[in-house]
Amino acid sequence: MEIIPAIDIIDGKCVRLIQGNYSQCKIYSEDPVSMAKKFEASGLKRLHVVDLEGAKSSRVVNMRVLEQICKSTGLTVDFGGGIKSDRDLRDVFNAGVALACIGSMAQTRVEKVLEWIDLYGGEKIIIGVDSWNTKVCIQGWKKVTGTTIFELIDRYKERIKYLMCTDITRDGTLEGTAVNLYADLRKRYPLLNLIASGGIGGMEDLERLAHLGLYGAIVGKAIYENKITFAELRGRF
Repeated sequence: MEIIPAIDIIDGKCVRLIQGNYSQCKIYSEDPVSMAKKFEASGLKRLHVVDLEGAKSSRVVNMRVLEQICKSTGLTVDFGGGIKSDRDLRDVFNAGVALACIGSMAQTRVEKVLEWIDLYGGEKIIIGVDSWNTKVCIQGWKKVTGTTIFELIDRYKERIKYLMCTDITRDGTLEGTAVNLYADLRKRYPLLNLIASGGIGGMEDLERLAHLGLYGAIVGKAIYENKITFAELRGRF
């Protein structure tokens, strides 16, 4: 299972939120590029970057930081937050991103996202499903829709390779991951490479997800709060 550290960006800084609440924001580093280099030096190969300001304002805001991360490391970077247009997506890939994570657009503009999948390939687009009690959330988690995550996934399952699902109720809490949800998703969509996100608080959570056969797990606050150390990760997954 791939361990994918997360860098969430607001005002050019590396931060974490609790349950997507922008008013509960903690700064962990003034320099996301240095943080990315630290992840790479530890032996990690992947990185999940989220432009939280972009997600909230529906436009990519922290493009320069993203470019610096991609140019300064050899990490395989996936990026989400504010991708809303053909130009946004083109600019993100030109910045050096390996995979683009599409969240709100996957719900609000299905035909456009399918067009992007046809243009760039299903292996370059991650459908990011943000879940609040199995309902899809959009616009930086500010709006809960009436669509279930399963209804959304069904629109794309034949066209994509990667699926990222975040349980917002657990995100940033360190209180444990949504094992039952991911087990259900694995059963329903066995051919998709499933990436879990939200609530991971220790190595036992990663072990449970690995046991389910997940492709990857996003780890954020647990690393920043030293609940999971690089030494523990080394050689385990």
